[in-house]
Amino acid sequence: MRLSCLPGPVRRITDPQDFGRVAVMLGGDSSERAISLLTGNAVLEALKRRGVDADAFDPRDLPITELCARGFARVWIALHGPGGEDGTLQGALEYLGVPYTGSGVMGSAIGMDKLRTKRLALSSGVPTADFVVLRGAQDFATALERLKLPLIVKPATQGSSVGMSKVEHAADLPAAYHAAAQLESLVFAEPWLMGGEYTVAILQGAALPSIRIETPKTFYDYEAKYLRDDTRYFCPSGLSAPAEAHLASLALAAFEAAGASGWGRADFMLDGAGRPQLLEINTVPGMTGHSLVPMAARAAGIDFDELVWRVLETSFVRQPAAPPSPKGK
Repeated sequence: MRLSCLPGPVRRITDPQDFGRVAVMLGGDSSERAISLLTGNAVLEALKRRGVDADAFDPRDLPITELCARGFARVWIALHGPGGEDGTLQGALEYLGVPYTGSGVMGSAIGMDKLRTKRLALSSGVPTADFVVLRGAQDFATALERLKLPLIVKPATQGSSVGMSKVEHAADLPAAYHAAAQLESLVFAEPWLMGGEYTVAILQGAALPSIRIETPKTFYDYEAKYLRDDTRYFCPSGLSAPAEAHLASLALAAFEAAGASGWGRADFMLDGAGRPQLLEINTVPGMTGHSLVPMAARAAGIDFDELVWRVLETSFVRQPAAPPSPKGK
């Protein structure tokens, strides 16, 4: 029983039994396994508090075909990074006919790829910083000439700022490139934006209040996101009402351009003129104690348990596809 790949309207649920048995997919084997375990366990406890029949499911330990064998009706995807957030898992679940939370195959795959997200965003009128793809040393001079210093080097499909490096001197560019290239072959550079950093969470087609992020680190990296207690978050972010509305519209447009749906987050930096520039979208954001989506939800009057519930409601947007008509009919 396969699923229709086209999402429909979100169904509001009031009875936890209507979800059936829920697998919280967590852990996995990507570089973000530790964060996925934190996210998944927080989600699992929230679902249980709301009376949902939920259990943890780690695909590193069990084949996903066990979802059907064990009677799971749907999946709350809490896997971060490649293999869980990039459309691979979503495609497998669609083939098995098991509904799941968040974006579908296409939106997940595009959202995981920062370069393709940027290209699609630009085509939809969402501004994003200039970039140069780095295939090796032959591209270093172009990046330095076009983007100027300082710049930032990123692997295209890693999350949680894994593999990212700021480059302030030309001599440091090769090391930054190799640090990213150790994780994957698709690497690019962007100019270093000096303005404030903002993020906009999206839930069931609506933008939540934006958050302004300040970190004593060079940038909002893995340590600043998950390990430090001196990263500062401001929600409300302090933007004027028109600026807040503009940022929300850009976030929703970027999500739509990538084909993402359900829930997620869009991240921005302001350039020297104070204009928002899209960094990336995230289709399975973290749900840890340091995470941003729960913070934005609280500002909108949505507590953590209700947020987790509403994300689970997004699993109803894909319905089983109708079986093909008999040949000749």
